[in-house]
Amino acid sequence: MSIKADLHMHTNFSGDSDAKMEDMIQRAISLGLTHICITEHYDPDYVYAPDEPALFDLNTDSYLYELLKLREKYKEQISVGFGVELGLQPHLKRQLAVYSKSHDFDFIIGSSHLCCRKDPYYPAFFEGRSADEAHHEYFQAVLECVKSLPYFDVYGHLDYVVRYGPTKNEQYTYAKHADVFDRILTHLIENEKGIELNTNGFRAGLGQPNPCADIMRRYHELGGEIVTIGSDAHTPDEIASHFDEACDILKACGFRYYCIFQSRIPEYFKL
Repeated sequence: MSIKADLHMHTNFSGDSDAKMEDMIQRAISLGLTHICITEHYDPDYVYAPDEPALFDLNTDSYLYELLKLREKYKEQISVGFGVELGLQPHLKRQLAVYSKSHDFDFIIGSSHLCCRKDPYYPAFFEGRSADEAHHEYFQAVLECVKSLPYFDVYGHLDYVVRYGPTKNEQYTYAKHADVFDRILTHLIENEKGIELNTNGFRAGLGQPNPCADIMRRYHELGGEIVTIGSDAHTPDEIASHFDEACDILKACGFRYYCIFQSRIPEYFKL
């Protein structure tokens, strides 16, 4: 496996994982990784789970305390980055601006889990309309977020929405939404933001990562160079899953390097 860094994973400090941080680190070491970044969810005002209204709140101080202990313990075996996955919503502009500067993060992923206050993870997002209509609304919301909320280093799983629809990605193509995708990618590039290749799409049954290869290829064609690879692991066995396929896709799209981040600065490694 030529990719030695997994820059997207969650532990039990995130509301959707029960994994112990030390177990995640030990698994990464056993796989021969040299760098990982823990990227716990910080998704304030996640109101779509009324039975769990604080599902994606994050006790950042407790998280950092645990990470620093384990970073020191395993420093001779692996580099452990301090990251966060910000849930982007336009009305949270001030809150996310303050939070992103509140700690010395190594890496910040920006993600859109909610579109118009609804999460595509739940079937209601797709009810009463075609998959194309639902996808288009989501991608327009992504465009608004990347333009108004610049508090991240890379944008995560850009076409997250296609994981959860009733037909998944069967009716989905880059070409159907090329106009909005190109506006998103151009804005990211002009503002020196990267894009993540997230391999959870394979585990979700899509047969491809998020975003799809055509989006990665277009990002490269437009001049984008900052690419990170993340498994989006929530359990140790998911770490670095499908990284060989990720490497092949990136090379086929024209990329020769991938990035890790330390102190919010990208470093390039050869694929």
